[in-house]
Amino acid sequence: MPVSSAEAEFAVKLFRRLPARYDLLAEVLSFGQNGRWRDELLRHASAGNPVRVLDVATGTAGVAIAIARRTDAHITGIDVSEEMMEIGRRRVEAAGLQSRIELQAARAEALPFADATFDAVSVTYVLRYVIDPAATIAELARVLRPGGVMAGLDFFVPANPFWHAAWWLYTRLALPVAGLAVGGRAWWDVGMTAVEYRVMSMGGGLVMWGTKHA
Repeated sequence: MPVSSAEAEFAVKLFRRLPARYDLLAEVLSFGQNGRWRDELLRHASAGNPVRVLDVATGTAGVAIAIARRTDAHITGIDVSEEMMEIGRRRVEAAGLQSRIELQAARAEALPFADATFDAVSVTYVLRYVIDPAATIAELARVLRPGGVMAGLDFFVPANPFWHAAWWLYTRLALPVAGLAVGGRAWWDVGMTAVEYRVMSMGGGLVMWGTKHA
């Protein structure tokens, strides 16, 4: 499995320039919908009060902190941007969560963890930056224990012709990479069951979740 790709290297260079304003940028690029989409992600990633959670593309640790506040879990956040994680570490410290949140550099395509390490995996805006989304989902499922929950959030493609046209223009002018969220087939192929999804904001965002086969 590749540990690097043109998409990943692009993400590293892009987010090296954005750390201080990333959270604002996420709101702008989602037209203010990022918070709603993230709440839906958190609802599933936090279900069942997991003990160990992997937060993929943790960035400035917003999702990791939110999971810590909703659960008693120990959260490991990974990202390719050291600059963003440095801001994340300061936010974790300010929240008094240093003992429960650990941030480290790693790629979603090649995780440095043993099989079945985590009770839950959260994935935020990752699949448009990897060369093989299906293989990346397989890697994320590998570190999830049987019976654990994986929940992902990404931009989506609206079905309505008007919103689809607006999305097409928007992704080519505003978003760095016009990536698509991988559908349920890839999740089933890696042993996920009860896979469900929610299309949000007229198709602009997609939250998908499922349970690893026990």
